[in-house]
Amino acid sequence: MNPYVPDALPLTNLDLGRLLPKIGPANAALARYDGLLQSVVNPAVMLSPLTQREAVLSSKIEGTQATVDEVLEFEAGMDFDAEKTKDIQEVVNYRKTLTLAAAVLDEEPLSLGLIRQMHSVLMDSVRGANKAPGEFRREQNWIGGAGSTMEQASFVPPSPLQLLDHLQAWEAYVAGADVDVLLQCAVAHAQFELIHPFKDGNGRIGRLLIPLFLFQKRALGSPMFYLSDYLEGHREVYYARLQAISREGDWTGWIGFFLDAVAQQALANTERVRAMMALYEDMKRRIAELTRSQHAIAVLDALFDRPIFQSGDFVQRSGIPKQSALPFLRSLREAGILQVLRESSGRRSAVLAFRELLNCAEGRKVL
Repeated sequence: MNPYVPDALPLTNLDLGRLLPKIGPANAALARYDGLLQSVVNPAVMLSPLTQREAVLSSKIEGTQATVDEVLEFEAGMDFDAEKTKDIQEVVNYRKTLTLAAAVLDEEPLSLGLIRQMHSVLMDSVRGANKAPGEFRREQNWIGGAGSTMEQASFVPPSPLQLLDHLQAWEAYVAGADVDVLLQCAVAHAQFELIHPFKDGNGRIGRLLIPLFLFQKRALGSPMFYLSDYLEGHREVYYARLQAISREGDWTGWIGFFLDAVAQQALANTERVRAMMALYEDMKRRIAELTRSQHAIAVLDALFDRPIFQSGDFVQRSGIPKQSALPFLRSLREAGILQVLRESSGRRSAVLAFRELLNCAEGRKVL
């Protein structure tokens, strides 16, 4: 099989007649979701569980087996076996990568330099750490079953000799404009995946680029729109649609799938954010009544930012003096708002969980 040669961008052979009926609803759904985000006072804190969820689901598409509660328990100092710890670390790195990139995009545009920086963080000290983190590949790779040769591969990405040319063309396309921002986002994501510029981690970087691209294009006020929930739930179609581009040149089919994903995920995200906002307001009232303190909001924000935590860590993150913070936690435990996952022992702090937030963010009973 010969290496794939990416199509020139912008594309000129799209069936816009098939896509226009999907473009309007997808943009409208995303705009409604973004409008809701704009009403959130501190989205980075209040919606932190959504970022955790995205990191878990995007990593799951690549075969990582870790749950949101396991990641939070690990960060709170609880122990897991070696294999599970590796899975969890990949999820933690994904979240770090998103946070880093969002901060950079406040100051400068999306670029190949930023993508290399993202890859370096994503692959730091995890599986694939020996596969040139932060460096575009210099050799031919291919995708296929275990032990398959290049001739048996299901897909052979572009030759490394032309890789930089394809990436620079991609970068120029992302910096420019197309007929619609969501159509352009769909093309940018798929083209990046097909170029496959790294030896490992391409799928996760490609999915990270979706909210970052929409944030850069001001389709989102903050890079907090995540598609991995939908893509993981439709994994076979996701891969089949990408494969149909390289095999049949079917960009229209891929873009249609992507627009459907945006429309449905925006609706699901909107419902989940509304539920979390309602929980925040309810807890604001309950915690104020329980603590009778000026620190009630600081307590609540610390719980939303990290819903599984060590009591000692809570004191540091909330900024509340220890002599006040620990009685607050005791009151929340007695009221049933916090549950104990591990009691304190000697110098080891207790691990507590804000179960209601985890269940709300996941849309199911987690703990």
